[in-house]
Amino acid sequence: MIDVTMPALSPTMETGTLSKWHVKVGDTVKSGDIIAEIETDKATMEVEAVDEGTVAEIVVAEGSEGVPVGQVILRIAGEDEAAAPVKAAAPPIVSAPPPPIVSAPPPLSSPSPGSAAPSPTSPRQGEVNTVRVIASPLAKRIAELKGIELAGVTGSGPNGRIVRADVETAAGQPAPVAVAAVPATPVPVAAAPVAVPVAQPITTDIPHTTEKLGNVRKVIARRLTEAKQTVPHIYLTVDVRLDALLKLRGELNAALAARGVKLSVNDMVIKALALGLRQVPKCNVSFGGDTLIIYDRADISVAVAAPSGLITPIIAGADTKSLSQIASEMKALADKARAGKLQPHEYQGGTASLSNLGMFGIKQFDAVINPPQGMILAVGAGELRPYVLDGALGLATVMSITGSFDHRAIDGADGAELMQAIKALIENPLGLVA
Repeated sequence: MIDVTMPALSPTMETGTLSKWHVKVGDTVKSGDIIAEIETDKATMEVEAVDEGTVAEIVVAEGSEGVPVGQVILRIAGEDEAAAPVKAAAPPIVSAPPPPIVSAPPPLSSPSPGSAAPSPTSPRQGEVNTVRVIASPLAKRIAELKGIELAGVTGSGPNGRIVRADVETAAGQPAPVAVAAVPATPVPVAAAPVAVPVAQPITTDIPHTTEKLGNVRKVIARRLTEAKQTVPHIYLTVDVRLDALLKLRGELNAALAARGVKLSVNDMVIKALALGLRQVPKCNVSFGGDTLIIYDRADISVAVAAPSGLITPIIAGADTKSLSQIASEMKALADKARAGKLQPHEYQGGTASLSNLGMFGIKQFDAVINPPQGMILAVGAGELRPYVLDGALGLATVMSITGSFDHRAIDGADGAELMQAIKALIENPLGLVA
């Protein structure tokens, strides 16, 4: 019997909501089939089957909230078990589900470097395995037939489970090597969890309705509270003249119309922030306790208002991408964010953030840093204002931008240098396309 557990679909996910089942008892599934939709702390995501067989039991009902990561949610009868009916009164004995990250307890004494470890799949009598290999019944059977040692195979299923495709891939390699996935950007070691005060229930006589918070809103509340409690913010605001950028935008959009690409001011500010971070690397950092992480590229997280709450899809390597690339990627990511279909790699990471409320007529605001990033740029509305032009007072289209900086990692002078660089790039926008 194959146990399907609640997967960890983001680094901060501890529990999830099983929004919808796409299968029912008796259905036949194969690797790659969509079996469920799970609401994580970031978005609603589809979960695919990694084994094939027949759905024997749905353990967690549709709509269940707070399902811990690692808990069994579905049982699938493998190919060799399909003929045996599942009896509700006598479910198969299954060991406790592994946690999201499987790590066996260390042995009391370490084996000598030259000693051989016993096979995890066939331990000798009287021995206890110190390494647990998780594999589907079908994968085990294929491995046995082909003489493949499962301990040397990297699993691609939930919690590292080895599936048929992994074994077949290993069979075609003379010396399979387990390669660990490398994140797009370095991830600093997280600080110890902060005790966030729990809000007390509110009692009121005022007519009202109540709405239960979804996972996304809960995480937003927790993370922003932690950010304001633990990150010392410093705010720096500058006014930026937009006239030259608006003129260039109009010319570029006329040239890009045949390709179906339309640049927004926000797309150009994303590029300006990315280039500014590369010019002032002291601001493209994360505070890691006793270390400072200095990033070698600018991955810009852009705040998007989705129905479930704020989410920040990432334009990776925005400093090296053209404005048309940024515009196309941003449109696609924003559409996926609003539909709750972002994949983890599309919103995890980022070296700095950008939040734009100019479309709502907001003149200026201070944004909250998104840890472990070191800064966020808040963009206000462009509007006609009195402005000194060539020594004389006139009218210009002016926008206020405010940088929020983690003062533990970024000094005020460095933050001011970044704001100056962004201002120069926006007011002389040919630097964005050079």
